[in-house]
Amino acid sequence: MLAQLADPVVFALVAALFGLMIGSFLNVVIHRLPIIMERDWAAQCAEFRGEAPPVFEPLSLARPRSRCPKCGHSITALENIPVISWLVLRGRCKGCTAPIPVRYPLIEATTGLLFAFVAWHFGFTAAGLGALVFVGALIALTAIDFDTQLLPDDITLPLLWLGLTLNAFSVYTDLKSAVIGAMAGYLSLWSVYWSFKLFTGKEGMGYGDFKLLAALGAWLGWQMLPLAILLSSFVGAVVGIALMVFARQGRNVPIPFGPYLAAAGAISLIWGKPLTHAYLGISL
Repeated sequence: MLAQLADPVVFALVAALFGLMIGSFLNVVIHRLPIIMERDWAAQCAEFRGEAPPVFEPLSLARPRSRCPKCGHSITALENIPVISWLVLRGRCKGCTAPIPVRYPLIEATTGLLFAFVAWHFGFTAAGLGALVFVGALIALTAIDFDTQLLPDDITLPLLWLGLTLNAFSVYTDLKSAVIGAMAGYLSLWSVYWSFKLFTGKEGMGYGDFKLLAALGAWLGWQMLPLAILLSSFVGAVVGIALMVFARQGRNVPIPFGPYLAAAGAISLIWGKPLTHAYLGISL
């Protein structure tokens, strides 16, 4: 089996199927992790005030089983097949026919496609396997940030440490570049945050953005950070202007920056070296 995975096409097909299943799990993470975090904060606040902690129904990423939020219908295994079940059910709950958001199959399909591309690009190597984890984490962070404007430490910090661990064996860059990248990534946005706050009195971004860029630096090395920042800023500016023009969204409406960092990180991981060499003439 391992010998067959050495074929890029076979590995890409296996990664696509695996990505569909991971995408289904990411839907659970995207929905439940912010709720778990909010409940933890509520318990901590109650403890700080000397009050009894609020009582919630037990919730984790594994339990209880997924169910319809409207009628409580438990999702069976046959109703939870990535993409296919949504199509068969025509996007509606089997119990009450309430609409199932199209985002669920989109995340599953996107994860499968990105996993297939990453597997084909890197092959069945340590870099390829690590890149699958990297992309999966970025998908989850993107959706959570869009929903809640949060970038959970439960994802960003393990991602940072995994990047440093892989680069201890020079999987993507050398360890020195990875450590400097992690520090430079955090401090660069930290400096922007405090400069913006000093001049405007407002908070332009959250601490989760610092940690995400630190994680990107740990994976890609400090040499890729200018490209990642440039790409994320460009995409963020284009999307922000489009929202103001076409959606008539005001300037004071916050726009999450994490998704643009995530997109820039994925692009930099795959095409960062040729892009940097082509535009800056730097060989990495």
